[in-house]
Amino acid sequence: MKIAVLLVIWLLTLTGLYLLGRHWAIHRRSRERVLEGSGPNGPGEVEGAEEEAGFLRRWLFRAGFRAPEAPSIFVGATALCAGLGLLGAYTFYAAGLMKQAYTFVGLVPGGVGDLLLPVVMLSPWALVVVLASFPTVIVRAARRQRVNRVEQDLPITLELLATLSEAGLGFDAALERILQAQPANRPLTQEFRTFQMEILAGRPRIQCLRRLARRVDVMSLTIFVSALVQTEQVGAGVADVLRRQADDLRGRRRENALALATAVPVKLLFPLVICFLPGILVATLGPTFYQIFQFLDNLNRNRGLP
Repeated sequence: MKIAVLLVIWLLTLTGLYLLGRHWAIHRRSRERVLEGSGPNGPGEVEGAEEEAGFLRRWLFRAGFRAPEAPSIFVGATALCAGLGLLGAYTFYAAGLMKQAYTFVGLVPGGVGDLLLPVVMLSPWALVVVLASFPTVIVRAARRQRVNRVEQDLPITLELLATLSEAGLGFDAALERILQAQPANRPLTQEFRTFQMEILAGRPRIQCLRRLARRVDVMSLTIFVSALVQTEQVGAGVADVLRRQADDLRGRRRENALALATAVPVKLLFPLVICFLPGILVATLGPTFYQIFQFLDNLNRNRGLP
């Protein structure tokens, strides 16, 4: 019980320190904006303000949780889940379930109970850890789903951009035509819409492209944005760069597909040995063993006759 109380106090202390640090960081950024007046990237903006955001806010932002109160909600949800885990662990001890588990494990012969005793002792605290990590698992799943959707939409977007640019359309016009045909709820479409709004707001194109790469943080899109930034800086043709990027991305996807296809036999080995092989052995050798056992049983009976 004392350990549970100390753990609750520790979690509440961490939560308070995080909220205090967040308030101090916001106050510091506001003061820097007031002192700087206007940064090199535009009025009222300080260079590097985006990088000054905390790791938790950036992590949630890239997973799609972009509300201002998202970090506070995440920390609160983690503390709540940890509290539920502590309540469950206390219930195990208060209801006497742990004593029954100790007794049951002690009855296991052959010294196996001594090996299982640490597992039984740590099981309530494992419940606390599992429940406390539940919000983290949700955010990681959302981030993984967002990355998968971006990687699904990026090849066809690059192909269409390259085709429309080769047909004579500019990059902005081709991007607008593609976004009109794309579903509005896809992450890549939303990020490109944000890119367009930043361009209309007067930001430099190179800065908008770099902000796009930082927001999405997917390697394929980062390579594409780097090529566009270099093209913008040296003044090269956009159509040729888009075509090369589309071909390069197609080649990388083909190599990834071949790598996944090569790894399939190794991944199938475990389920084949554990799941299918015992069933095949029982189906093929079962009748033979049954006949052998029946023959041995009849032989023993015949020997027992006078």
